[in-house]
Amino acid sequence: MLCAAAFVNCNSQTNKKTESPETITTVEMVTNLGALTLELSNETPKHRDNFIKLITEKAYDSLLFHRVIENFVIQGGDPESKHAPLGEVLGEGDLNYTVEAEFRPNLFHKRGALATAREDNLDRSSSAMQFFIVHGKVYNDSLLEVAESRINKMTARHHIINSEEHKALYEAFKKAYDKENMDLVMTLNDSIQKLADAYSGFEKYNIPEAHRKVYKTIGGTPHLDQNYTVFGEVIEGMSVVDSIAKMPTDENDRPLVNVRILRTTIKGSN
Repeated sequence: MLCAAAFVNCNSQTNKKTESPETITTVEMVTNLGALTLELSNETPKHRDNFIKLITEKAYDSLLFHRVIENFVIQGGDPESKHAPLGEVLGEGDLNYTVEAEFRPNLFHKRGALATAREDNLDRSSSAMQFFIVHGKVYNDSLLEVAESRINKMTARHHIINSEEHKALYEAFKKAYDKENMDLVMTLNDSIQKLADAYSGFEKYNIPEAHRKVYKTIGGTPHLDQNYTVFGEVIEGMSVVDSIAKMPTDENDRPLVNVRILRTTIKGSN
């Protein structure tokens, strides 16, 4: 305490230096349908730094937006998409690590939000590479109530699969998924969901009024809130996102004509 007081007193007798605000990183992503600019959030440093690292390594250059759903999201970043022929099912490719979840109260899935995809996992950690940009739609109050219910169902599921009581059930589910035994996956998933539907041992999430206003005017995908990490947003080029979202797709939501990321670069910091 004495050292701190002396330091403050010393500063008061000299010219005070003003700390510069934390810099904000922006990224330019150029696609064959146009360019967009992304701003990365400093509130999610693990995701920000991982994204910057991958961009510096040119990991996203030549990859596809392999999953496109109008009024929902456009998703890219599967490393296996670089040389994939048209029609090939994509979405399983990734690196050999995940990024710890960074849910923040003020970062939500509004139109233009940049977020990470993820597999079903115990800690809701993010894919190392795969990301999505929210296209979204405008919601009314009744649709927001449905979205709020979906958020809480996913949170209840998170509690169930992390409980010691149901550990064996979740392990059997994951084993069946890894072996691509989809009939068993569906059966076990139904069992997990029934337990989640009956579970109430957590504080229910209510979509904040400020978020509701955004969803009712600008739009977004509110049911993803608190379950997927948002780590930035589009600040220029939403018309490009709109163009990608309108692309015709096959039964697996892959565009019939490739939408390719030509290059991704750090545009600057401010």
